[in-house]
Amino acid sequence: MKQIRTQTKGTKPLKFSGGNELAIYTFLTGVEYQVRAHFEWNLHRPELVDDRNSGKHFAVAQRMLERGGRQDIFLGTRDCQGYVEPCEFDSGAGAYDGAGELAYGLMFHGFDYPDETGDGKLHARFWRPTMKDGVICFTRPERCTVRKFVREMSTKTFTKPDSLRGVEGEFAELQLEANDGLD
Repeated sequence: MKQIRTQTKGTKPLKFSGGNELAIYTFLTGVEYQVRAHFEWNLHRPELVDDRNSGKHFAVAQRMLERGGRQDIFLGTRDCQGYVEPCEFDSGAGAYDGAGELAYGLMFHGFDYPDETGDGKLHARFWRPTMKDGVICFTRPERCTVRKFVREMSTKTFTKPDSLRGVEGEFAELQLEANDGLD
């Protein structure tokens, strides 16, 4: 939405060995952008099949947006907080509307966790994003061609606790309670 601007700050972070050292950081400043998102289920987690209810997760996301986010959002470090509010995607004028194409070079895209890939390895993936007329379309993780092995990592095991209910089960329970109150 807004033009990309940066701000440079000199800081004196603590060294692990004691004392301080001078460091200069460059931060984005006055950031504003819109995000369009969707759900994708992790097919490597069959134990979560009962939780694949887009209506439930959409309602959770809506409540989260109404409250300004679920927890503090940090863009890289705690020094860079973000604030969230609902919007209609592609509404309003943006600084790069009609500006053509801007390439950013090689950038971090995300991590490939073992519970998402099924291979027992943690990889970092990278991509070359391009902004076209103010819009960056994120490529799918499997289309990122540059990956770096980080370390071996086992898949975290989740078990379904007895207290965890699906939306349908919870709805049926509420209906039973409502019917009991009518007697």
